[in-house]
Amino acid sequence: MKIIHNEINLLRELTTEMYGKDFLLTWEKSLDEIKATVLTTKILKLFFENNISAKIFKSGLAVSNFRDNSTRTRFSFASAANLLGLSVQDLEESKSQIAHGETVRETANMISFLTEVIGIRDDMYPGLGDSYQREVAKAVQYGSNNGILASKPVIVNLQSDLDHPTQSLADISKLADYFGGIDKLKGKKIAVSWAYSPSYGKPLSVPQGLIALMSRLGMEVNLAFPSGYELLPEIEELARENTIKSEGEFTICDNMEQAFAGADIVYPKSWAPLSIMRTRTELMQNKDFKGLDELEKECLALNAKHQDWECNQKNMKLTRDGKALYMHCLPADITGVSCERGEVSAEVFDKYMVDTYQQAGYKPFVIAAMILLAKTLHPVDALQQLLQNGSLRKKY
Repeated sequence: MKIIHNEINLLRELTTEMYGKDFLLTWEKSLDEIKATVLTTKILKLFFENNISAKIFKSGLAVSNFRDNSTRTRFSFASAANLLGLSVQDLEESKSQIAHGETVRETANMISFLTEVIGIRDDMYPGLGDSYQREVAKAVQYGSNNGILASKPVIVNLQSDLDHPTQSLADISKLADYFGGIDKLKGKKIAVSWAYSPSYGKPLSVPQGLIALMSRLGMEVNLAFPSGYELLPEIEELARENTIKSEGEFTICDNMEQAFAGADIVYPKSWAPLSIMRTRTELMQNKDFKGLDELEKECLALNAKHQDWECNQKNMKLTRDGKALYMHCLPADITGVSCERGEVSAEVFDKYMVDTYQQAGYKPFVIAAMILLAKTLHPVDALQQLLQNGSLRKKY
């Protein structure tokens, strides 16, 4: 209990303005607000591990809108909502009036009458995902301003085309625990590298979220990819600007081994070429399904030229003392296990499987932290009251 009290007191020292605010992009939040989210994540995890109830709501709804497939984030959102006392309802667009042409503004308000939070994943099409989330946010603000909604739900980005904040904050939470605190990450070298995958069209938002956030913490961020697999140029530039303020470093190379050399952390992850993703958006909007099939073949052929971009024991030996932490957002394409050739060898993945599963295990608490900080005017007081009440999460 003393440890939890100390962590809550640390939260009091941070300056935040998150009440009533959506969480769409990490770079829209101040560094104190990022630290507050990571710290609240840790506090809620300690609550759970010590069988303390974190139910700040006695009723209310959490609506999830997954416009792309998901395992970890879908269940993490449901777990986070339940942890705080909210019921979860999936918005299945095919079963709603959206299928009959209902507008975003109308749908957003109709699902929000007793809703506290709306979580949205829309990550597959550059230029559309973040815009859709902002359109929903604008719609519920309209409902709140005009007396339609008694309480405005906050929007949480469960992955867009630009950023995956619940993932990058789970990654930071794992790293803070692994290295002994978020302040210990300054100067650590992380290799964010493209890796080969036999699948098509993986979003850019994971590596983009990583370089945008890690560069704010004074880390040495090394981004590696083959020619043609660049990220959005404005986010690469954002990472460069961040390192000036944080006294970190941001470099780009076209060689996985070079990025791994001396690294403390490696994060090999496949993503699709930006040009392919932009073309897919155009084809999808034009309902050119034949063109989409041809584009998939083109993307897979491009990927196949770089099958040597695999995280294996050979290049892991290049890292600091050969002991870098391997990370992945999961599911990883594991050579000889989930595919013939993939992002990571079975030997490396098996060695770090517990770490990657722990990494994923932070995500429910990250999402719960986002909701708590956005829906409580005085989060420190709320956490202290929960601790003082000492209600058991389970009695037996």
